Amino acid sequence: MKLKVRFLTALCLFTVQARALTQGPGASPDPFVWLEPTHSPKALKWVKKQDQETYSALSQDPRFSKTRAQILKILEAPDKIPMPSLRGKWVFNFWRDQKHIHGLWRRTLLSDYKTPRPHWQTLLDLDLLSQKEKKNWVWQGASCLPPSYDRCLVYLSDGGTDARVTREFDIPSLSFVKDGFNLPQAKSETAWVNRDEILAATDFGPHSMTTSGYPRIVKLWKRHTPLSQAPTLLKGKKTDMEVYGFTSFRPSGPISIIVRSPAFFRSVNYWISPSFKLKRIPLPEDADLDGFFKGLALAVLRSDWKTPAGEFKRGDLISWPMSAINQKVPEKFVSLVYRPRARETIEDVFPAKSVLYLGILKNVRGRILKGRLKNSQWAWDTLSLPQNGETRLVSGNNLSDDLFASYQDFLTPTTLYFKDHQGLQIVKKLPARFDTQNLVSEQRWTQSKDGTQIPYFLIHRKDMPLNGKNPTLLYGYGGFEISMTPFYSGIIGKVWLDHGGVYALANIRGGGEFGPAWHEAALKTHRQKAYDDFLSVAQNLIQSQITDSRHLGIMGGSNGGLLVGVALTEKPQLFRAVVCQVPLLDMLNYTHIGAGASWIAEYGDPQNPQMAKAIAKYSPYQNVRPGVRYPKVFFVSSKDDDRVAPAHARKMAAKMESYGDPVFYYETSDGGHSSAANLKKAAKEDALEYVYLMERLFPK
Repeated sequence: MKLKVRFLTALCLFTVQARALTQGPGASPDPFVWLEPTHSPKALKWVKKQDQETYSALSQDPRFSKTRAQILKILEAPDKIPMPSLRGKWVFNFWRDQKHIHGLWRRTLLSDYKTPRPHWQTLLDLDLLSQKEKKNWVWQGASCLPPSYDRCLVYLSDGGTDARVTREFDIPSLSFVKDGFNLPQAKSETAWVNRDEILAATDFGPHSMTTSGYPRIVKLWKRHTPLSQAPTLLKGKKTDMEVYGFTSFRPSGPISIIVRSPAFFRSVNYWISPSFKLKRIPLPEDADLDGFFKGLALAVLRSDWKTPAGEFKRGDLISWPMSAINQKVPEKFVSLVYRPRARETIEDVFPAKSVLYLGILKNVRGRILKGRLKNSQWAWDTLSLPQNGETRLVSGNNLSDDLFASYQDFLTPTTLYFKDHQGLQIVKKLPARFDTQNLVSEQRWTQSKDGTQIPYFLIHRKDMPLNGKNPTLLYGYGGFEISMTPFYSGIIGKVWLDHGGVYALANIRGGGEFGPAWHEAALKTHRQKAYDDFLSVAQNLIQSQITDSRHLGIMGGSNGGLLVGVALTEKPQLFRAVVCQVPLLDMLNYTHIGAGASWIAEYGDPQNPQMAKAIAKYSPYQNVRPGVRYPKVFFVSSKDDDRVAPAHARKMAAKMESYGDPVFYYETSDGGHSSAANLKKAAKEDALEYVYLMERLFPK
């Protein structure tokens, strides 16, 4: 299973008092370390003051109320596409709108879903549950047991943290199972084995969690037995990132797997035999196990692999027969499923009943392939979907060949397609949220510092004057092999493009746009390449007379928050606005803050002298200097973020203020890493950010 989309993270396991203040060799102690304890009264007093000042300043802008109302109307629109989770004859959906702030978990028949107005059966009303239990429940998903899908493991988070409650839910009675598979709030992973057994990885007590805060133990939990008596199937190392289990339900029967992840992009996969003995699947540790198909384990390689069966390349999708698990040299049975071409990468792998679907990116534009295996040979067809934007595998069913897929681009609202034996049909369309008649979307390229060509997308008015004065917002991420693809945003269109703003999306190294090599080019000691790429896009926007430094703003969240933090400290003269969302910033100490230890594979370990030297060169918190003229930054964070703790943003804002640099800081009280637990709060936060951008970038 792709670790890059799991993004499971952990609570901080180190207290401020217990850790060393590693600001660098010979550095003095950190004067803002008191802001690290998330819930300390002193820190929260500082946060409250910052929130009040920021909200007061930005909400007084006459554009704020209108902008918030426009955003909320889009977020709460009743004509949104209810995105489907296909489960047998059922389509499940989680829905939030004006009346249902916390949301509804619901289902309808597949046949009914394809009609204009489906008849939904409400399974769980989170607003009523929150009121009844006096909690701020945030939906974290559900896992329902095939083939009937009438028993589910439901995941709820109080306030939006990654730590969550697990409860077994019975759909026929629309109630939680009182003596079922229920776990208290923790960083947990559970998976069905059968109706009376699950794989459970959770906080079992002392020494049961990794230094990253994930479970390191997987147990087989049988119904009506205490969890404390459940036998251990695998115990990982304390220094592992995590250990968890999952089950793939195939037509030939379920396949249960335990995954031990030594690091973010490494995993050792074990098949659980019928007698519950573990057999290792012989894949390289850096390969992504992507499911099973007709007795074959499927995996995408992150590095070249020489085997007795032949040589395979980084980015290849390969297969290996599970029947060979007891062979002396199992690697000789490896075979090639699909090899990406130039400028192409595999984004998604979905094994259906008799066909294999692949989501492919070609020059950062998507398409979907359908593969059939006959006489050990693969035959591929391309689904007849648009190919100029983002084409996604939305949901499928391992026990049939049915598939939901979607298409969108910057100017085309999302269209949902359904594929079955009768062919491909459109089932839902998102209405237009803004006028696109005078807009154009294009892909451009620029040269980075080392000569590498970097693509980016640009959306603007057709009659945009090349006078260097267009308000321009540049967004980037560049990490964890996550691709930034074309997308339709009613909010960006309505509150930014409609007012003459320009939007740019950078496809820098560190992401997955061109496969594992694109990602690995910016790992650890090579991290600066991602930042050079982003700055090259910013400079190209200026050189092309699209904008200038007085009208250019940047935005990024999480790893993207680190990205814009580096851009801020390395080239402050390039920007007039910086929106830094839920960021990592203190990179010399990130492994001791929040879930930082789990990301060493991406950034490197600052305890290593060589890595510390490389990190110290770009770490924003260590590189912000007194006497430098910085643009007024807007830091956004969340008190309930147990992934990237608010300590990063708090300390950076406080440090800049101590140097006399004005900043905005806003910290939500809930929502976790997504910053807002409900749509009204999301609209408020978005409005604050866009009004800030308008004030900074639009002509006075």
